Formats: sequence, C-alpha cells, structure tokens
Amino acid sequence: MKLRVYNLCFLGFGNVNRTLVRLLEDRRQELREHHGIDFRITGIASRRLGRIAHANGFDSAEVLAWAADAESGWSRTKVSSPQEPQPHDVRSWLAAADADVLFEATSLNVETGEPAIDHTRAALEHAAHAITANKGPVVHAYRELRDLAAAHGKRFLFESTVMDGVPIFSFFDELPAIHLHGFHGILNSTTNLILGEMETGMTFDDALKKAQALGVAETDSSHDIDGWDTAVKTAALITVLMDHPIRPHQVARDGIRDLTPQALRNARRDGWPFKLVCRAKRVGDEVRASVQPEKVRATEPMARISGTSSYIYFETDIFPGLAITEENPGLYATAHGMLADFIRAVG
Repeated sequence: MKLRVYNLCFLGFGNVNRTLVRLLEDRRQELREHHGIDFRITGIASRRLGRIAHANGFDSAEVLAWAADAESGWSRTKVSSPQEPQPHDVRSWLAAADADVLFEATSLNVETGEPAIDHTRAALEHAAHAITANKGPVVHAYRELRDLAAAHGKRFLFESTVMDGVPIFSFFDELPAIHLHGFHGILNSTTNLILGEMETGMTFDDALKKAQALGVAETDSSHDIDGWDTAVKTAALITVLMDHPIRPHQVARDGIRDLTPQALRNARRDGWPFKLVCRAKRVGDEVRASVQPEKVRATEPMARISGTSSYIYFETDIFPGLAITEENPGLYATAHGMLADFIRAVG
C-alpha cells in the first residue's frame, strides 16, 4: 500500500485539538498499515500561540509542550518557531503551512457562526479538506460550504459537532433513500448532569460548580443552561439530515434555570423525571423543533440517561425507530470524530 502523507493544520488549540494530536500519534501506525495514511503537523493557530506554520512539519510533543507553556503564562516569544514573522491571516497561514487538512475547533458563535465559517471557507478555497468540531458553520452555512467543498474536490465534515463524535451524520450516509420524519433526545451533558445532582438535593449553583469542577461545564455555561447548545445541535441535525435549513433562534427554546431541587425530586419520586429534551418533527413542508425541560416517563429510555450521557431517537419511513445512546464520553470521543472524518476525507 502506497503511503500518502498529509499536512495537517489545527485552528484553535484547546482541549479538543490537543487531544486529537495525541490520538493521531497513538494511531499513527494503524493509519499507516490499514489506511495508507501518514501525516505532518505543519500549522498551529490559537489566541495564545498565534499563527505558526512550517511546511516541513513540527514534532507533536513539541507542539503540545508549546500549548502547555502558553497556558502557564509563557509569552509567544519564549516559544521557538522555524518561521517568523507569523502569517498575518488564516489564508496566508494555510498557504505557509501548505495545508492539506484543516481541523477547526474554535469557540461557537451562536448568532453568526463566525469566524469559524470564514476559517472553513478559507480552507476549502485553499483546496484543503475542512473538518470542524464547531457547530456554527453547519447551522449557518452548511449548503454553501458543502457546495464549495464539492467544487474544489474536497470534503467539509463535522461528525464531532453532535454527541461527541458518535457517527450520526455518516450513519445516515449508509442509509440511502431513507426519509427522516423526526427525532427526539438528550444532547447536552452539562444540563443532564446538573439535573441529576439537583435531584439528590443539591442547589442549582452547587450542581453547576460540580459540573465545572469535573470539566463538563465551561466557566460561562449560559449556552448550556439556557438551551442554546441543544438548540444549535438540533438545528444542525435538521439542516443536514432533514435537508431543511434552520437557524438556532427558530428552535423554540427554554432552559433549566427555573427548575428547583424540590420540583426535580418530586418528579423523580412520581416516576416522571425532568430532562432537557430536544424534538424535531416534519409537518408538511416545515420542520417544527423545540428544546425544553420535559417530564419523561421513568420506563422510557430517555429517563435512564444520566451523568454526561446522551441519547437520540430517530423516526424514519423505513425504520420506525432507531436509537443511539452514548455513555459518559470523554474528550477522546470528540477527537475520534475528527480522526474518523480525516480518514473519510482522504480515503
């Protein structure tokens, strides 16, 4: 098998992309032997590190050490780089790195999807595959980016945007001529964990602090608590799998702020625990969608989803019900979604 070597660029170098680098190194031999794939890391870009590019490649361990030093407060000038000055924008950075694949993992902008959309567009126009863990480009520019990728003979892939890399989007690629009528599920681990802790009597604030201490919740968790994260994921699923573009603000949304420990304990005692549930259903030419706390019968699969687990149930014309449950994933699950997209893109 002839070995193909790809230049990889990482935009956003937080937990997800750093874990992806570790996973790539861990699976390097497998990629070589079973897929005929090898790689070099030729570009890293983040707020702390700036834009670093070297077409001959960086050592993975050195790159991870740079990121650790930057988080510890070291200035960018204390990190040696083969190229100075730094590229002044994403497009020149991709060019300097001679990028074949961009892994985009910057922060989500719910309102516009920028600058992640422009990052993705830049990669595709550079003739690189674009792989993202950011939901913004999917819900705000899916058709444009899909068509742009096709025009350049490249792929725009995003398996890690929903359920931490569980192959939902590629799963439906393996089900041709299936019509998806709707779905429901639990897609936000932060709120699921908080609700579970509040059922034991913990206050909302204490449950949130626990989720933050475990690394499940961000310092600012308003997007999770107010239902925005689930609304964006719901919009992504509708846009791609139901071929019906919808923006997050078009999803009827209510978060968990108004739920009290007493209400949650009573609901659990009565056999109808609260969950933050997403729903989508095709009605004529429209798709109606919502995210809100719901009481779920204790005997239903959704009621048994606890901790940081997720669940999705699809209703199709051929298969009346297809369910996927993800049990308490970690960062490697999200990173694997991006690795799998890499293999799909270049395979």
